[in-house]
Amino acid sequence: MDTTRLAAQTLTQPITAAVRSIDGLAVPVSAELRYSSSDPYALTIAFHLGGGTVPWIFARDLLDGGLAEPTGDGDVHVWPCDNDEGDPVVTVELCSLDGDALVEVRAEDAAAFLRRTHSVVAAGAESAHLDFDALFTALLGTENA
Repeated sequence: MDTTRLAAQTLTQPITAAVRSIDGLAVPVSAELRYSSSDPYALTIAFHLGGGTVPWIFARDLLDGGLAEPTGDGDVHVWPCDNDEGDPVVTVELCSLDGDALVEVRAEDAAAFLRRTHSVVAAGAESAHLDFDALFTALLGTENA
C-alpha cells in the first residue's frame, strides 16, 4: 500500500458577493472563495467585514449543483437565478442560530472557481485525498507511534 501523500493544495479566489439586506437591497461585500485538497469535500466563502473575516464552510457539491438547480438541506441552500441587473448568479442561503443571510455570487465566478477545484481534486475522487491517519489522530487525541 502506497502511503505517500501529496502536499495539500490550496486555492483562493477573491470575489465581490452581494448580501441581501432584510429589505431586499443587494449590498456588495468583499469575499473570497477557498478550497484545500486537505478537506476535499468542502469549500469556504470568507466575507471580509470591517473588523475581520467571517468564514462559512459548506460542501463543494452544493455550490456545484446549485449552479444548475436548487440544492441543499440544513443550513445551506444554493440555487441559480438572475440578479437585479439580469446577470446570472448563484444564491447561497446561509442559516445559523445567529441569523440568516442571502448571498449572491456571480455564476461565472463560482463556475470558474469550481473548475479550478476540480483540476486539483476531481469530483468523485475526494476520498483518495483524505488523510485518515491524521483524521483519526485528531479525533482520538493521540500521536502516531
